[in-house]
Amino acid sequence: MPRVSIGLPVYNGENFLEAALVSLLNQTYEDFELIISDNASSDRTEEICRSYASKDKRIKYFRSDTNRGATFNYNRVFELSSGEYFKWAAHDDVVADRFLEKAVSVLDRDPAVLLCLSKVKFIDDRGAILEQYNPRSRGLSIRAHERFCDLVISAHIVTEIFGLLRASVLKRVGPQGGYVGSDRVMLGELALIGHFYQIPEYLFFHREHANTASNLYADPRLYDVWYSPERANKYIRFPYWKLLSEYLRSIRDAPLAGRERVRCYLGMLRWLRVFRHRLIDDVLVAMKQRGYFRRKTVPA
Repeated sequence: MPRVSIGLPVYNGENFLEAALVSLLNQTYEDFELIISDNASSDRTEEICRSYASKDKRIKYFRSDTNRGATFNYNRVFELSSGEYFKWAAHDDVVADRFLEKAVSVLDRDPAVLLCLSKVKFIDDRGAILEQYNPRSRGLSIRAHERFCDLVISAHIVTEIFGLLRASVLKRVGPQGGYVGSDRVMLGELALIGHFYQIPEYLFFHREHANTASNLYADPRLYDVWYSPERANKYIRFPYWKLLSEYLRSIRDAPLAGRERVRCYLGMLRWLRVFRHRLIDDVLVAMKQRGYFRRKTVPA
């Protein structure tokens, strides 16, 4: 049984998939399994995956007959994993060859760390470094409420989700939800449980390109469909109200001392100030969908 499991969910990823696979298979730490879940891709993704799987026994390839959404795919690769440590990998990102070696060393050395990440740089579709995207990693404070607030009270790309995690803690948190921002909620829950650690080197490279989900679905109500296609056109959605309720639930259920819990709730007052306009928009959009703003016709 490998100590590390890497889960790679993919849908129509032929453009960047090989670069991601090569970077993972070239890790200096070799005791891992690579689980690929293909969400019914219609391009060359299946061909690429089967070709690499035939050459490397560490790869386990699974394919769905229909596209069941990103949430299903992300949860599936974790459910199929068996390692003590777990890492999600995106089909369009790249990791340096010593990422696993250094991250495993951190988790082995310090049982208090539940997620190990590295510094991040953004790359474009050709692999060139985008200097304007060099974000700081979040959630690194020793205080639970500071980690939680740092992760949830700002708009940022959650590259932290691609760190190396203790699988036992991830099981406690449970599967990702089928709604926009469920990865943020999961990170918030992890931050309430324990410490994150950042390797002070650039070992993770997040790719920005035209077909990233955040670029394809600017409206969170459309982005919701990327998470769960079965939700399309079936529900009136309140994405920011959903996030608020999930954050509050996370604080309520977290193993916190009373003072830390109160500080987390106070932090959500800051969240309300930042996102109050989005909460109002949720209500206005729902009212429009229900026809409350239809113009009344006056008979001639």
